[in-house]
Amino acid sequence: MSRHSAAELRVRGFGPLTGIGDEAAPGTDGQLAALRRLGWNAIELRTVDGTALADLSAAAFDTLARRLAETGVTVTAVASRIGNWSRPITGDLGQDLAELDVLAERCATLGCRLVRIMSYPNDGLTETEWADRVLARTAVLADRAERAGLVLVHENCAGWAGDRADRALRLLRAVESPALRLLFDTGNGVPYGYRAPDMLRDLAPYVVHVHIKDAVRTPDGGTAYTLPGEGEAGVVECLELLAAHGYIGALSLEPHLAVRPHEGLAWAGEDAADLFVRAGQALAGLLGAGQSVTGPLDGSV
Repeated sequence: MSRHSAAELRVRGFGPLTGIGDEAAPGTDGQLAALRRLGWNAIELRTVDGTALADLSAAAFDTLARRLAETGVTVTAVASRIGNWSRPITGDLGQDLAELDVLAERCATLGCRLVRIMSYPNDGLTETEWADRVLARTAVLADRAERAGLVLVHENCAGWAGDRADRALRLLRAVESPALRLLFDTGNGVPYGYRAPDMLRDLAPYVVHVHIKDAVRTPDGGTAYTLPGEGEAGVVECLELLAAHGYIGALSLEPHLAVRPHEGLAWAGEDAADLFVRAGQALAGLLGAGQSVTGPLDGSV
Protein backbone atom coordinates (compact mmCIF):
# COMPACT_ATOMS: atom_id res chain seq x y z
CA MET A 1 0.00 0.00 0.00
CA SER A 2 1.39 3.43 -0.91
CA ARG A 3 2.01 6.21 1.55
CA HIS A 4 -0.85 8.20 0.05
CA SER A 5 -3.35 5.40 0.66
CA ALA A 6 -2.13 4.59 4.17
CA ALA A 7 -4.84 6.66 5.84
CA GLU A 8 -7.50 4.58 4.05
CA LEU A 9 -6.57 1.48 6.06
CA ARG A 10 -9.42 0.15 8.17
CA VAL A 11 -8.24 -2.61 10.49
CA ARG A 12 -10.26 -3.80 13.45
CA GLY A 13 -9.62 -6.41 16.08
CA PHE A 14 -6.32 -5.26 17.57
CA GLY A 15 -5.94 -4.90 21.30
CA PRO A 16 -5.54 -1.54 23.06
CA LEU A 17 -3.61 1.39 21.69
CA THR A 18 -0.84 2.16 24.14
CA GLY A 19 2.66 3.58 24.19
CA ILE A 20 5.98 3.72 26.00
CA GLY A 21 5.22 6.54 28.37
CA ASP A 22 8.69 8.00 28.74
CA GLU A 23 8.66 8.95 25.06
CA ALA A 24 6.06 11.57 26.02
CA ALA A 25 7.39 12.80 29.38
CA PRO A 26 9.89 11.80 32.06
CA GLY A 27 7.48 11.70 35.00
CA THR A 28 4.37 9.67 35.68
CA ASP A 29 1.99 12.65 35.62
CA GLY A 30 3.28 13.81 32.23
CA GLN A 31 3.09 10.32 30.79
CA LEU A 32 -0.49 9.87 31.97
CA ALA A 33 -1.46 13.32 30.70
CA ALA A 34 -0.31 12.41 27.18
CA LEU A 35 -2.37 9.23 27.30
CA ARG A 36 -5.43 11.22 28.41
CA ARG A 37 -5.02 13.57 25.46
CA LEU A 38 -5.21 10.54 23.18
CA GLY A 39 -8.08 8.92 25.09
CA TRP A 40 -5.94 5.84 25.82
CA ASN A 41 -6.03 3.92 29.10
CA ALA A 42 -3.02 1.61 28.74
CA ILE A 43 0.72 2.22 29.01
CA GLU A 44 4.02 0.44 28.43
CA LEU A 45 6.58 1.23 31.12
CA ARG A 46 10.31 1.74 30.63
CA THR A 47 11.55 4.57 32.85
CA VAL A 48 10.14 7.08 35.33
CA ASP A 49 12.06 10.31 35.80
CA GLY A 50 14.96 8.71 33.94
CA THR A 51 15.13 5.63 36.18
CA ALA A 52 14.45 2.17 34.79
CA LEU A 53 11.41 0.41 36.24
CA ALA A 54 13.55 -2.24 37.95
CA ASP A 55 15.76 0.44 39.54
CA LEU A 56 12.99 2.52 41.11
CA SER A 57 13.05 2.64 44.87
CA ALA A 58 10.27 0.79 46.66
CA ALA A 59 8.64 4.11 47.54
CA ALA A 60 8.85 5.41 43.96
CA PHE A 61 7.40 2.20 42.57
CA ASP A 62 4.55 2.25 45.11
CA THR A 63 3.73 5.80 44.04
CA LEU A 64 3.75 4.76 40.39
CA ALA A 65 1.52 1.75 40.99
CA ARG A 66 -0.91 3.83 43.05
CA ARG A 67 -1.18 6.53 40.36
CA LEU A 68 -1.86 3.94 37.68
CA ALA A 69 -4.55 2.32 39.81
CA GLU A 70 -6.16 5.68 40.62
CA THR A 71 -6.39 6.63 36.96
CA GLY A 72 -7.50 3.20 35.73
CA VAL A 73 -4.51 2.84 33.42
CA THR A 74 -3.38 -0.74 32.75
CA VAL A 75 0.17 -1.84 31.92
CA THR A 76 0.49 -3.84 28.71
CA ALA A 77 4.23 -4.55 28.89
CA VAL A 78 7.49 -3.41 30.45
CA ALA A 79 10.57 -2.63 28.40
CA SER A 80 13.54 -4.11 30.25
CA ARG A 81 17.26 -3.71 29.52
CA ILE A 82 17.81 -7.48 29.38
CA GLY A 83 20.07 -8.32 26.44
CA ASN A 84 19.71 -4.84 24.99
CA TRP A 85 22.17 -2.59 23.15
CA SER A 86 23.90 -1.67 26.42
CA ARG A 87 24.52 -5.26 27.58
CA PRO A 88 26.83 -7.30 25.30
CA ILE A 89 26.93 -11.07 25.35
CA THR A 90 30.18 -11.05 27.36
CA GLY A 91 28.51 -9.22 30.23
CA ASP A 92 27.26 -10.64 33.51
CA LEU A 93 24.12 -12.77 33.15
CA GLY A 94 23.50 -12.18 36.85
CA GLN A 95 22.65 -8.56 36.07
CA ASP A 96 19.85 -9.65 33.76
CA LEU A 97 18.56 -12.30 36.14
CA ALA A 98 18.49 -9.76 38.97
CA GLU A 99 16.51 -7.33 36.82
CA LEU A 100 14.10 -10.07 35.84
CA ASP A 101 13.53 -11.01 39.49
CA VAL A 102 12.65 -7.43 40.39
CA LEU A 103 10.39 -7.08 37.37
CA ALA A 104 8.61 -10.32 38.26
CA GLU A 105 7.55 -8.81 41.58
CA ARG A 106 6.62 -5.49 40.03
CA CYS A 107 4.73 -7.02 37.12
CA ALA A 108 2.67 -9.03 39.61
CA THR A 109 1.68 -5.78 41.29
CA LEU A 110 0.92 -4.11 37.96
CA GLY A 111 -1.00 -7.05 36.50
CA CYS A 112 1.40 -7.31 33.56
CA ARG A 113 3.04 -10.43 32.06
CA LEU A 114 5.07 -9.21 29.06
CA VAL A 115 8.72 -8.22 29.49
CA ARG A 116 10.66 -6.89 26.49
CA ILE A 117 14.13 -8.37 25.95
CA MET A 118 16.76 -8.41 23.20
CA SER A 119 19.45 -10.94 22.27
CA TYR A 120 22.77 -9.39 23.22
CA PRO A 121 25.14 -7.51 20.90
CA ASN A 122 28.34 -9.37 20.09
CA ASP A 123 31.59 -8.44 21.80
CA GLY A 124 34.41 -10.05 19.84
CA LEU A 125 33.14 -13.63 19.84
CA THR A 126 32.93 -15.83 16.76
CA GLU A 127 29.49 -16.19 15.21
CA THR A 128 29.19 -19.70 16.64
CA GLU A 129 30.22 -18.67 20.15
CA TRP A 130 27.87 -15.70 20.05
CA ALA A 131 24.94 -17.88 18.98
CA ASP A 132 25.66 -20.57 21.56
CA ARG A 133 25.81 -18.07 24.40
CA VAL A 134 22.65 -16.26 23.32
CA LEU A 135 20.68 -19.50 23.08
CA ALA A 136 21.93 -20.70 26.46
CA ARG A 137 21.30 -17.39 28.22
CA THR A 138 17.84 -16.96 26.79
CA ALA A 139 16.89 -20.48 27.90
CA VAL A 140 17.92 -19.64 31.46
CA LEU A 141 15.97 -16.40 31.37
CA ALA A 142 12.88 -18.05 29.90
CA ASP A 143 12.93 -20.73 32.59
CA ARG A 144 13.09 -18.05 35.28
CA ALA A 145 10.30 -16.10 33.56
CA GLU A 146 8.04 -19.13 33.20
CA ARG A 147 8.32 -19.91 36.91
CA ALA A 148 7.36 -16.29 37.64
CA GLY A 149 4.37 -16.33 35.30
CA LEU A 150 5.98 -13.93 32.81
CA VAL A 151 6.45 -14.02 29.05
CA LEU A 152 9.66 -12.65 27.59
CA VAL A 153 9.07 -10.91 24.26
CA HIS A 154 12.16 -10.69 22.06
CA GLU A 155 12.36 -7.55 19.94
CA ASN A 156 13.72 -7.29 16.40
CA CYS A 157 16.36 -4.84 17.52
CA ALA A 158 19.85 -5.17 19.03
CA GLY A 159 21.47 -8.58 19.31
CA TRP A 160 22.06 -11.89 17.62
CA ALA A 161 18.46 -12.49 16.52
CA GLY A 162 17.49 -8.85 16.12
CA ASP A 163 17.66 -8.35 12.37
CA ARG A 164 17.18 -11.87 10.98
CA ALA A 165 13.98 -13.87 10.95
CA ASP A 166 15.82 -17.19 10.68
CA ARG A 167 17.72 -16.47 13.88
CA ALA A 168 14.60 -15.36 15.73
CA LEU A 169 12.90 -18.60 14.73
CA ARG A 170 15.97 -20.60 15.75
CA LEU A 171 15.91 -18.87 19.13
CA LEU A 172 12.27 -19.86 19.65
CA ARG A 173 12.94 -23.46 18.62
CA ALA A 174 16.05 -23.81 20.77
CA VAL A 175 14.47 -22.42 23.92
CA GLU A 176 11.09 -24.07 23.25
CA SER A 177 9.28 -22.33 26.09
CA PRO A 178 5.83 -20.75 26.38
CA ALA A 179 7.64 -17.98 28.24
CA LEU A 180 9.45 -16.79 25.08
CA ARG A 181 7.60 -15.10 22.25
CA LEU A 182 8.26 -12.17 19.91
CA LEU A 183 7.80 -8.43 19.99
CA PHE A 184 7.77 -6.87 16.53
CA ASP A 185 8.76 -3.25 16.03
CA THR A 186 7.57 -1.88 12.70
CA GLY A 187 10.24 0.81 12.50
CA ASN A 188 13.45 -1.06 13.26
CA GLY A 189 14.00 -2.28 9.73
CA VAL A 190 14.98 1.20 8.53
CA PRO A 191 18.02 1.69 10.81
CA TYR A 192 18.97 -2.00 10.70
CA GLY A 193 18.71 -2.32 6.92
CA TYR A 194 15.84 -4.71 6.21
CA ARG A 195 12.20 -4.48 5.15
CA ALA A 196 10.04 -4.97 8.22
CA PRO A 197 7.08 -6.50 6.33
CA ASP A 198 9.36 -9.12 4.77
CA MET A 199 10.63 -10.16 8.19
CA LEU A 200 7.16 -10.08 9.71
CA ARG A 201 5.78 -12.55 7.16
CA ASP A 202 7.95 -15.24 8.76
CA LEU A 203 7.51 -14.15 12.35
CA ALA A 204 3.84 -13.09 12.59
CA PRO A 205 2.53 -16.37 14.12
CA TYR A 206 4.82 -15.87 17.13
CA VAL A 207 4.25 -12.13 17.71
CA VAL A 208 2.41 -11.25 20.93
CA HIS A 209 3.34 -7.56 21.26
CA VAL A 210 3.93 -4.79 18.71
CA HIS A 211 5.79 -1.48 18.77
CA ILE A 212 4.76 1.17 16.26
CA LYS A 213 7.27 3.59 14.81
CA ASP A 214 8.15 4.81 11.32
CA ALA A 215 11.29 6.25 9.77
CA VAL A 216 13.17 7.21 6.62
CA ARG A 217 16.81 6.90 5.62
CA THR A 218 18.58 10.22 5.33
CA PRO A 219 21.03 11.11 2.53
CA ASP A 220 23.97 10.56 4.86
CA GLY A 221 22.81 7.03 5.67
CA GLY A 222 21.28 7.89 9.01
CA THR A 223 17.71 7.49 10.24
CA ALA A 224 15.05 10.14 10.77
CA TYR A 225 11.82 9.20 12.53
CA THR A 226 8.41 10.25 11.24
CA LEU A 227 4.75 9.99 12.10
CA PRO A 228 3.37 6.47 11.62
CA GLY A 229 2.44 5.99 7.98
CA GLU A 230 4.62 8.84 6.73
CA GLY A 231 7.93 6.99 6.49
CA GLU A 232 9.48 4.07 4.64
CA ALA A 233 9.11 1.35 7.29
CA GLY A 234 5.99 -0.26 5.85
CA VAL A 235 3.81 0.35 8.91
CA VAL A 236 0.55 -0.11 7.03
CA GLU A 237 1.74 -3.32 5.39
CA CYS A 238 2.81 -4.63 8.80
CA LEU A 239 -0.60 -3.83 10.27
CA GLU A 240 -2.30 -5.66 7.42
CA LEU A 241 -0.05 -8.71 7.90
CA LEU A 242 -0.74 -8.76 11.63
CA ALA A 243 -4.47 -8.51 11.03
CA ALA A 244 -4.33 -11.33 8.50
CA HIS A 245 -2.63 -13.55 11.09
CA GLY A 246 -5.28 -12.76 13.70
CA TYR A 247 -3.08 -10.64 15.95
CA ILE A 248 -5.19 -9.27 18.81
CA GLY A 249 -2.50 -7.81 21.07
CA ALA A 250 -1.69 -4.20 21.84
CA LEU A 251 -0.18 -1.67 19.46
CA SER A 252 2.37 0.24 21.52
CA LEU A 253 3.61 3.59 20.25
CA GLU A 254 7.38 4.13 20.43
CA PRO A 255 7.77 7.00 17.97
CA HIS A 256 11.39 8.01 18.77
CA LEU A 257 10.51 11.57 17.81
CA ALA A 258 11.83 13.06 21.05
CA VAL A 259 13.41 10.14 22.93
CA ARG A 260 15.95 7.70 21.48
CA PRO A 261 17.79 5.97 24.36
CA HIS A 262 20.18 4.07 22.08
CA GLU A 263 21.43 7.41 20.73
CA GLY A 264 21.83 8.94 24.18
CA LEU A 265 18.63 11.03 23.81
CA ALA A 266 16.92 9.61 26.88
CA TRP A 267 15.05 12.57 28.37
CA ALA A 268 11.83 13.89 26.86
CA GLY A 269 11.96 17.61 26.15
CA GLU A 270 9.21 20.23 26.26
CA ASP A 271 7.78 19.28 22.88
CA ALA A 272 7.86 15.51 23.50
CA ALA A 273 4.25 15.21 24.65
CA ASP A 274 2.94 17.08 21.60
CA LEU A 275 5.01 14.89 19.26
CA PHE A 276 3.84 11.75 21.06
CA VAL A 277 0.21 12.81 20.77
CA ARG A 278 0.60 13.64 17.08
CA ALA A 279 2.11 10.20 16.50
CA GLY A 280 -0.71 8.56 18.43
CA GLN A 281 -3.31 10.44 16.40
CA ALA A 282 -1.57 9.37 13.20
CA LEU A 283 -1.67 5.72 14.32
CA ALA A 284 -5.35 6.01 15.23
CA GLY A 285 -5.97 7.52 11.81
CA LEU A 286 -4.32 4.58 10.08
CA LEU A 287 -6.65 2.26 11.95
CA GLY A 288 -9.72 4.28 11.12
CA ALA A 289 -10.10 5.18 14.80
CA GLY A 290 -9.42 8.86 14.46
CA GLN A 291 -8.15 11.64 12.25
CA SER A 292 -4.81 10.91 10.62
CA VAL A 293 -2.16 13.58 11.14
CA THR A 294 0.15 14.29 8.22
CA GLY A 295 2.86 16.76 7.40
CA PRO A 296 6.51 17.30 8.32
CA LEU A 297 7.85 17.26 11.83
CA ASP A 298 10.39 19.90 12.79
CA GLY A 299 13.83 18.35 12.62
CA SER A 300 12.62 14.82 11.86
CA VAL A 301 13.07 14.68 8.10
